[in-house]
Amino acid sequence: MRHTTRTDQLAQARRTFFEWGGAPVGQVPATILQSWSRCRNAGLEAARAPGIEPVDARRLGEMRERHETLWRLARAEIDLLSSDADATGSMVILTDADGWILDAGGDLGFLDRAGRVALMPGACWHESRVGTNAIGTAIHERRHVEVQGGEHYLPPHRILSCSAAPIFDPHGQLVGVLDISGDSSVPQRHALGLVRLAIANIEHRYFDDGIADCDLIRVHRDPALLGSSREGLLGFRNGKLVVANRIGLDLFGLDHDELGRASYDALFDAPLSRLRSDGAFHDRHGRAFYGRVDSAERQRRAPTRTPITVSPATRHARDDAPIFDAACDAELQRAVRVLDAGIPVLVQGETGCGKEVFARELHRRCTRAGKPFVAVNCAALPEGLIEAELFGYEAGAFTGARKAGNPGLLRQADGGVLFLDEIGDMPLALQPRLLRVLQDRELSPLGGGKPVKLDFALVCATHRALDVAIDDGRFRSDLYYRLAHHVVHLPPLRAHEDRAGLVDALWLRLGDGRRLGDDARAALADYDWPGNLRQLVACLRTVAALSEADATVGIDGLPAYLRRVPALSPAAPVTPAAPPGDLQALNRQAMLAAVEACHGNVVQAARRLGISRSTLYRKLGRGLRGGR
Repeated sequence: MRHTTRTDQLAQARRTFFEWGGAPVGQVPATILQSWSRCRNAGLEAARAPGIEPVDARRLGEMRERHETLWRLARAEIDLLSSDADATGSMVILTDADGWILDAGGDLGFLDRAGRVALMPGACWHESRVGTNAIGTAIHERRHVEVQGGEHYLPPHRILSCSAAPIFDPHGQLVGVLDISGDSSVPQRHALGLVRLAIANIEHRYFDDGIADCDLIRVHRDPALLGSSREGLLGFRNGKLVVANRIGLDLFGLDHDELGRASYDALFDAPLSRLRSDGAFHDRHGRAFYGRVDSAERQRRAPTRTPITVSPATRHARDDAPIFDAACDAELQRAVRVLDAGIPVLVQGETGCGKEVFARELHRRCTRAGKPFVAVNCAALPEGLIEAELFGYEAGAFTGARKAGNPGLLRQADGGVLFLDEIGDMPLALQPRLLRVLQDRELSPLGGGKPVKLDFALVCATHRALDVAIDDGRFRSDLYYRLAHHVVHLPPLRAHEDRAGLVDALWLRLGDGRRLGDDARAALADYDWPGNLRQLVACLRTVAALSEADATVGIDGLPAYLRRVPALSPAAPVTPAAPPGDLQALNRQAMLAAVEACHGNVVQAARRLGISRSTLYRKLGRGLRGGR
């Protein structure tokens, strides 16, 4: 009833504004009404179809290269939020400061629906182009914004419910926006909280390499939060506040406009030397703070970032690394011997089960541990750019190429380990060239140039059944046999023998002293986790962020999909997954049983069976059309 009342109220507000030219004050949030007015004053017609034309792959690649720092620092959060978004039928979006979408991930079904209104990489969602929307309006307001259903300026966008917040660099410059969008008919109660938590992590990473010639204070009123992404960061140069993260500003009631103007003496009642010696101090209002100081000299010695790609597993290995049981450790030991012998290793497993973390641990244990680890996600690079990024190019090799050329990721891995993630998604046209490089260990960049000898160990990973891809003509058999000398199969999380113990071990790392109630622990341990380890870690981090310090988290503190769906008992009969692509072994009864076991969730059932959702729909027909 409340939703119907809200829908009717919003419809009345739209009539008042768009048909009668009035101002429905109190009927819509003030931020929405102000945005509607800006759009109308700018001559944007609400009745027209949105003219959003995504750019091509080359221009999208140029945008990502231009905003490489933002894209790199945000990748971990996008991956984590995508797992949660997949489970809730929504999507996560990263844009630049002008509203151009750089990346998106989440539920495939909703991604397809969003694509119909051009909510996709390469499209621009600035308010001046598409009217009121969470991304564009957050850019204008420079703060978090929620836009639900009919609050969007253009009617086709009323299918969306969006929560967005801006991302600022240490100097207070708006560099991008993070957004979670879902179906407007489904409540997204925690979306904005998740966005703000993720942005706190991203903004904290901007300080990882230090700030030159600054005394950087890491501060909080709770000493337990020091060293985490929830600590405040304030950088002073010659007594002036020149850099800060949002948490640091909020602790002292400041905003980004104060950077370059606020002084150390106006904030604190004691010199830096006391903080260095005591680790505690008071502000001018007498409030106690705890912290430490990274001196300007230490900041000058901070290491510069290498151009080697850094993936989420590096930055969160302490949090989301799997607990290596005896079987997994034995697999690692065998893989190390194979890799040290110069033989490629292929890691297979479902999405989110820890393939990249396994590869990084393999690098750490092998003889090339002191050399680079270069991770390349073959599915994330645009098809038009993957050849240039992998193999490099000479200056002027193509329109838009860097003047100095690009050595390519293969050459950056020289002496170390090259990790090709999602190798099953590599375009078919590029597979012969990769095969030639693996055979000859020699590379000729695009645009000519002298061939370069290469020396790297190769680890590949995929969630796809490559034998099926070979049969379908999507993957070359000669490349497969070059890569698959030693194959490691990582089991899904639902097959873990001691899920309760795994939950306990991860919560010990992520809970920050909070406790799990017996009901919450049971629900977490018994859930099927279709997103595997990545989804479990994202869930635990979210639960910790949304609960109070020293709290005992009960079932009510878990995400809705854990409260709403009965947990799968480990003792319950589980439909065994057939070998990927083995549809002969999957009769209609087995498929229906899998859907029933997953409580009608078709996505989870398809994953369990090792087939695509579209295949499951096709095999079972109309009876599934109401499934999730």
